[in-house]
Amino acid sequence: MLFSGTAAYYRRGRLPYAPGLADVLAEVLGLDGRGRLLDVGCGPGTVALILAHRFGEIVGVDPDEGMIAEAAREAAERGVSAKTRWVRARAEELPAGLGTFSVATFAQSFHWMDRDAVAATVKGMLRPGGALVHVSDLKAETRSVEGLPYPAVPETAIGELVRDHLGPVRRAGRALLPHGTAGNEAAVFTRTGFAGPERHVVPGGQALERTSDDVVAGVFSMSFSAPHLFGTRRDEFEADLRRLLRAVSPADRFSERQPSTEVFVWWRDPTGPATYPPPA
Repeated sequence: MLFSGTAAYYRRGRLPYAPGLADVLAEVLGLDGRGRLLDVGCGPGTVALILAHRFGEIVGVDPDEGMIAEAAREAAERGVSAKTRWVRARAEELPAGLGTFSVATFAQSFHWMDRDAVAATVKGMLRPGGALVHVSDLKAETRSVEGLPYPAVPETAIGELVRDHLGPVRRAGRALLPHGTAGNEAAVFTRTGFAGPERHVVPGGQALERTSDDVVAGVFSMSFSAPHLFGTRRDEFEADLRRLLRAVSPADRFSERQPSTEVFVWWRDPTGPATYPPPA
């Protein structure tokens, strides 16, 4: 599994999507607390749960048992278990009897899938006027470290340390990615028959405070540096990582800039979004 053993590190380690993402999607999609959301490759429910109050029902799908367990735990903490359902399944196993949805989201997950097959299946699961939403960090963004209150997280040095332990070619679970992950999602959605896209950027840039525990969790939350990849040398890698972090910030405080979030909305129908009567 790509993310085996990473679920426990997500909540602490991953940077959040930009503030205002839920508000932007609510405005663009006309969300009013009704409808059903399908979050494909939901992980620990990161996107699904920030949208929980914008839909009548949330269904998250992920192949990793740990991710599903984390999503259910977080839903319970937020008091939304009654309106959420977490299904352990691969995206390629859809529709899996889950019914139809007004919105489907892919948050930095689509590139891991059989993209043409999954896009076609999800299109068939959307109700008339429904939308597919692709969410990711803004990749082209340069996040300045100027003016940060604490030392910046030493991303370059951390990457070199991971390569020292795992080899020069990026890992993806037990596989290798010499050319990176698949791109050009627009071509896939266009040939599947979606209309669009409508692009929105939710601005980030806020200074976030991090500790070494947060940074370590972030490293272990990645498919290319998941804990199991280090085998018997996992503790050795973590000790090296913590030594690196102490050298950069003896006070154990780091800063990172909040990434901006990029959203592409693809409509099921050429006419665009459906219009609904106002809620009673």
